[in-house]
Amino acid sequence: MSSQKRSPLRTLGWIISGVVLIGLLFLFPRAFAFAELAARELRYLWWLVLLLIFGLWLAFSFGKRKD
Repeated sequence: MSSQKRSPLRTLGWIISGVVLIGLLFLFPRAFAFAELAARELRYLWWLVLLLIFGLWLAFSFGKRKD
């Protein structure tokens, strides 16, 4: 395996994105509450997420052109 160096610009982009996301969550606390509620409900509806992912995988795998 070859080790690749991350560019500092890419790392800086991830850091800035994280800071902006955290800032927006503090700016809009109701959005944070919604995200927290969605994460809690995901515990019970994990099978629905898996079913959705499986359906997307099937759609893209059978939708490819075979040349």
